[in-house]
Amino acid sequence: MTQTNNRFFDEIGRLMNDAAGAAQGVKREVDTVVRNQAEKILRDLDIVKREEFEAVKDMARLAREENETLKARIAALEAKLGG
Repeated sequence: MTQTNNRFFDEIGRLMNDAAGAAQGVKREVDTVVRNQAEKILRDLDIVKREEFEAVKDMARLAREENETLKARIAALEAKLGG
């Protein structure tokens, strides 16, 4: 009787391991499908990537700084000519 119980529990253990492995496989597949759909939606929405956004943000900052420098030069030249 002990041998029968052990075999029964061994079979249940194997069944549980197989079920856990199958569940992990399903989870990986669902994750992949969800990720692919999310990427497709983001591509369709024409959203910029963070790297591109940061690059444009830096360009705008540099342009503002240059604009301020040029404004100061123009003001100095106008003061020189006007005074």
